[in-house]
Amino acid sequence: MITSEEKAAAVKRVAANSKDTGSASAQVAILSERIKQLSDHLKVNQHDFMARRGLLQMVGNRRRLLTYVARKDSQKYLELIKKLGIRR
Repeated sequence: MITSEEKAAAVKRVAANSKDTGSASAQVAILSERIKQLSDHLKVNQHDFMARRGLLQMVGNRRRLLTYVARKDSQKYLELIKKLGIRR
């Protein structure tokens, strides 16, 4: 599970201002951190199928949010995936 400090750091990297915690960009950053941690967990625990299902759900949710960001502002989308190191 992601700690509140890690969540705050992830949001701070992509937030437009200090109170920006619920925007699509901030949600993508939080999901990216959770996905990264869960991926590491699954490298060790290969038979944790419920965690694998949760990972797939998070990846799908992040994909939908990224599609929304790309539809609203393509330049912001490109900056976001560059900051987070997400492949296109």
